[in-house]
Amino acid sequence: MTTAALSARLGGAISAGVARWGFIAVTVLLIGFFAATEPNFRTVDNLLGMLKFIAPTAIAGLGVALAMTVGGIDLSVGASAGFAVSISAWTMVIANQVGGVAVATVLACGAIIGALNALLVVVARIPDLLATLTTMFVVVGLKLIIVDGQSISSRMTLPDGGTAAGVFTADFLWLDRGKIGPIPVPVLLFLVLTALLWFVLEHTRWGRALYAVGANPEAARLAGIRVSAYRAAAYIGCGLLASIAGLLLSARIGQGDVSAGNSLLLDAVAVALVGVSVLGAGKPNAWGTALGAVLIAVMVTGFTMLGLPYYAQDFGKGIVLLVALLFSFTFARRRVAVTAGSTTSR
Repeated sequence: MTTAALSARLGGAISAGVARWGFIAVTVLLIGFFAATEPNFRTVDNLLGMLKFIAPTAIAGLGVALAMTVGGIDLSVGASAGFAVSISAWTMVIANQVGGVAVATVLACGAIIGALNALLVVVARIPDLLATLTTMFVVVGLKLIIVDGQSISSRMTLPDGGTAAGVFTADFLWLDRGKIGPIPVPVLLFLVLTALLWFVLEHTRWGRALYAVGANPEAARLAGIRVSAYRAAAYIGCGLLASIAGLLLSARIGQGDVSAGNSLLLDAVAVALVGVSVLGAGKPNAWGTALGAVLIAVMVTGFTMLGLPYYAQDFGKGIVLLVALLFSFTFARRRVAVTAGSTTSR
C-alpha cells in the first residue's frame, strides 16, 4: 500500500469517526464541564428536571423527524402545540369538561391538523414548506378566534361578567406534575414515544416503507408502496405528536396561554435536524432526535446555573445546530470523498 493510499485510509477513518461519534463527544464534554463546575448539575433531581423540561420539545421534534422520513417538513408543529394548549383550557374551563375529554379533543384536533397538511401536500401537491407554513397561520388565527384572543385561566371572568365554571382538573394536571415511581410523567411519556417511534421506523415494514418514500418516491411506488398513504400518515402522526407536546405544555403552565408554543417550532426542527447527525445515521431517527433534545436541555440548564443571560441560550442552540450540520454533511461528504479516492488509487 502506498503512502498516499495509507494517508487516504487514515483520513477516511478519522472523518468517519468524527461523523459518527463527534456529536456524542460534544454532548459528553458539555455534561462533564457543567457537572464539574456546578455541583447541583450532577444530581438526579436535576437530571429528571432537565428531561421533564425538554419533553414537549423532544416530542414535537419526534413529529418533525417523522415528517422528514418521507422527505417532508412540518412547520406547523409549534402552532399545533399552541392550539392544543388553548383548546384544552377552553374545554375544561369554558365548556366545564373533565381532563379526559380535553385530552381526547386535543388529540382529535392534532389529527385533523395533520390531515389538513396531508391534504395540501399529498393531494393538492403544494410544496411542504408552503403548505405547512399556511397551516401554521390558519391554526394560529383559528386559536385566537376561538378564545377571543385572550388566555384562559380557571375561574376567569367571562365577557358577560360571569365567572367560568370549570377549572384545570387534577387528572389533567397530573400529565405534568404526576410521577410513576420516581419518574415524572412527561419524562416517561417522552421515553416511551421515542422508543415506539424507533421501533416502528427501524423494525417494521411500515418504517422501512417510510424511509423508502423519503429516499426515492418513484422507486418506492414502483416497488408497490402506497406513497401517498405513507406520506399522509407521516403528517397525521406529526400532528398527533405536536398535540401531545401541547398537552404537556398546558398541564405545565396550568392555563391556556395564547403565546404558548410560539418558540417550539424552531427548537423542534433543530432537534430533528440534530438527530440526523447522531452516530452518523444520515437520516431522521428517534434516538438521535431525543439526544438532540437532551443536549439542548443540558445547555439551557448549564447556562442558567452559570448565570448567563437567557438570550445567550439561542446563540448556544445555533452553535449546536451548526456543529450538527457539520457532522451530518461536511464530515460525512469528506468521508465519502476520501473513501472513493482511496478505492480509485488501488
